Amino acid sequence: MADAVMAGTPAFVIEQYRTLAERARTRTFGVIEDDVIVLDTETTGLSVQDNRLIEIAAARLRGREVVERFDTFVHPGMPIPPEIVQLTGITDADVADAPSPEEAVAALERFAGGCPVIAHNATFDRSFIEAVRGGVRVSDIWIDSLALSRIALPRLSSHKLADLAELFGCAAVSHRAIDDVEALCGVWRILLVALTDLPRGLMRRLADMHPDVPWSYRPIFSYLAGEDPDAHFSLVSARTEVLRAQAPEERMDADELPGLSMPPADEIRARYAPGDLVNRMYPGYEPRAEQVEMACEVRDALATGTHRVIEAGTGVGKSIAYLVPFAEAARRNDVTVGIATKSNNLADQLMYHELPKLARELDGGLTFCALKGYDHYPCLRKLERMSRSTTEISTTRDPADTLTAVAVIYAYVCQSPTGDLDGLGIRWRSVNRADLTTSSRECARRLCPFYPDRCLVHGARRRAARVDVVVTNHSLLFRNVAADGKILPPIRHWVVDEAHSVEREARRQWAVTVSADESRSLFEHLGGERSGVMGQLIRNLAGSDAATLYMGLSAKATSSVQRASLAMAEVFDGVRELSRRGRADGYDNANIWIGPEMRASAGWQYFLPAALTAIDALDEAHKNLSSLVETVAQDKPEFVVDAADAARRLGEMHDALDLIAQGTDDRYVYSLQVNRRLRAGGESLTAELLDVGEMLATRWLPEVHTAIFTSATISIAGNFSHFNHAIGLDRLDARASRALHLDSSYDFDANMTVVVAGDVPDPRNRDAYLDTLERLLVDVHLAMGGSALTLFTNRRDMEDLYARVEPKLAAAGLELACQQRMTSSRQLRERFISQKSSSLFALKAFWEGFDASGDTLRCVIIPKLPFSSPTDPLSCERNQREKRAWAQYALPEAVIEVKQAAGRLIRASSDVGVLVLADSRLVTKGYGRKFLDSLPTSGYQRIESAQVGRYLELWRRAHDR
Repeated sequence: MADAVMAGTPAFVIEQYRTLAERARTRTFGVIEDDVIVLDTETTGLSVQDNRLIEIAAARLRGREVVERFDTFVHPGMPIPPEIVQLTGITDADVADAPSPEEAVAALERFAGGCPVIAHNATFDRSFIEAVRGGVRVSDIWIDSLALSRIALPRLSSHKLADLAELFGCAAVSHRAIDDVEALCGVWRILLVALTDLPRGLMRRLADMHPDVPWSYRPIFSYLAGEDPDAHFSLVSARTEVLRAQAPEERMDADELPGLSMPPADEIRARYAPGDLVNRMYPGYEPRAEQVEMACEVRDALATGTHRVIEAGTGVGKSIAYLVPFAEAARRNDVTVGIATKSNNLADQLMYHELPKLARELDGGLTFCALKGYDHYPCLRKLERMSRSTTEISTTRDPADTLTAVAVIYAYVCQSPTGDLDGLGIRWRSVNRADLTTSSRECARRLCPFYPDRCLVHGARRRAARVDVVVTNHSLLFRNVAADGKILPPIRHWVVDEAHSVEREARRQWAVTVSADESRSLFEHLGGERSGVMGQLIRNLAGSDAATLYMGLSAKATSSVQRASLAMAEVFDGVRELSRRGRADGYDNANIWIGPEMRASAGWQYFLPAALTAIDALDEAHKNLSSLVETVAQDKPEFVVDAADAARRLGEMHDALDLIAQGTDDRYVYSLQVNRRLRAGGESLTAELLDVGEMLATRWLPEVHTAIFTSATISIAGNFSHFNHAIGLDRLDARASRALHLDSSYDFDANMTVVVAGDVPDPRNRDAYLDTLERLLVDVHLAMGGSALTLFTNRRDMEDLYARVEPKLAAAGLELACQQRMTSSRQLRERFISQKSSSLFALKAFWEGFDASGDTLRCVIIPKLPFSSPTDPLSCERNQREKRAWAQYALPEAVIEVKQAAGRLIRASSDVGVLVLADSRLVTKGYGRKFLDSLPTSGYQRIESAQVGRYLELWRRAHDR
């Protein structure tokens, strides 16, 4: 059982789970287990639109006994796919003489007799049954035992039927419907017993939630609640109880140590030798010289309290290179170390693969946890409010899914000292996540009864201080810097992986923004005398002993809030008017620099008085609302939680608008954003730090003993100065850091070919440019047989060329997709990866972090070098302040982006592919060498665009043999 639950499960929960099967043998549940139907189906596939039933099985349960069984094959009217035959053992011969779907479902209807139906992932089975004529008559009540298992057993790592059946000694699952029914008959009673182990009174709380919403679990919870009618549920008490199981000891702050005790380099090197630690983690592991060198370099940095910038090519195995010395540092010195990643993929790889394997093989083990942003954790205050609310549930789908989510979260937080929402199986497409989570701005903090330890968000920081390794993301790391270290525990040793994106993410996190959408949302939330937070507060205070005082303060606050709302509306009307006068590119979302020229313009002189009026109005509203909150909080703090949050947000909005309108702080670049496709809405004002490196050098690096910045793409033609300046290392003593490059263990010269089409016309000659690119793209796709990813720098070129190229490829039998507006990047990725010969035209989201190894991606095409737009506010500000700004910033940033794009091509040692660069500046401009010299290959082929297709045909013949 200890292996079946999530790491960190309290011992009392494990003991409850361990005894479930034994207790289920004698426990009885009366009417809720009298005449229920357990059901399972087998189908030709997963899509109800394209696939059909091939088997239906069911059993009638009374108490612990199966009193009747039902099992039939179903003729699907189509061949059974080979993979389904292999999975289920059901063949076309088995179903040849079987009943039709209508006949089989009619027989099931007679068997079920309208009784409640239990199925594991009931939505799947129900959709196939009800897709058949007459299927809706089988039952009105379908109970999903998968969702119920997440409520009853929230700490299990897996809720698959096969895993549940094996864990609790029920009949085995075999991917045959009748066998799966037998297994579920046993699991069903386990779930009912497990529900009774949840805190007293919780069943009543769940049963009474939103009684107007039809919810299949309500009768179950109501019956169980009736067995203990006097029980009272307290989430505060439940959280207190579950936290008692947690070890209270925090790790030492490394600032209190004179330095780290580290094993000698030879000992670290030995960890990668045959038969040692890493080999035990990965039995097929072969030592790589570059990986061992990186591990020793990381060890030296930790031992000396210095920083490293390590560019390690694809295939080096960076994560294992830094994890081993970092784990040694944490365990030997009783400190917590941190790893910050950009992508969820890498964070999950560390949390669910690398770190568990390392923990198993290290003597004494290794403890680790993940820290995420606010919206990954349930807000217990909102959870309580949702369960007691009588207002309509906010959803465009089934409101019962929200009730199920609330039940899952309640059960989880009653058995979990820590944890987040990401693995709970909640159907977020139906559930409004914002109703069950909070943001940093919304958080009530000291006014919340769960703050700090009982709260999963704030308690996570303290609990993270008790483990060896904390995994987080760049966003949270930099928000922590801005919050003066109040979010993360005091970690002094960091790995910053995927470090090429550090500057951009830090600038994004530290940006100061005032948006029309946020403003409108805040003032709608606040409401007025009869609506929103203010209306509710006035009603709550009306019967108070100090009602006269409170009503006076409320009236003053409400009036000033309304004035601020009107003033802010005027501000964003002014922003839209300014956007009509400013220089911007042709994108729908205009991003316009607020520079000296704009501030001196007549338009700004018209806008500024409205902004100053709004600043004054926000200041007054903030003061009046804060005064009301402070006065009421002395007597009724629970009444003003939402008002306190709104007061904070008013203050932040005031400070942000004042900063941007005045524009006197030269650390920032100022801009405005407008969606030109909309007549109103979407406007915003932004201040971004110009020099992120300065903030890192003054606010973060002095508090960090060792920071390891690593990525496959950091240097520019072997030079690290651009990166060192971007992150502030060049502001430190030269002895404080060292940079090095480690070659990839892949043979890029053998596996990757770089082709430069040097005769593509200048894009300013648009007709000739598009004609040439059209011919080139068609030739490349035909020659490669698809499997190509074309990465564009702007939507206009992409859409124009897609309209030209797609019909010609379709005529040749090749599929080409395009990242159109409103399309899902995730779905495009999945489709590209699943269809070997498909190709894709894409924008920024695909330039990095997209992995499609093997034959699914054999060609990457870059039509234009990704220089930032000359009207981009950051570029404008830099160009105004520095003579060589383009060479110092825009050029190296574009080189890094091309390196990232090229990195999509070779993701494994067996991958082969071609990088086609269709920008003639690579060979006509001196700076072109920086791009070519930064690629992992030692050379390139310069070919006229008309001959590229023929060259690739020959390349393909050579590599397809």
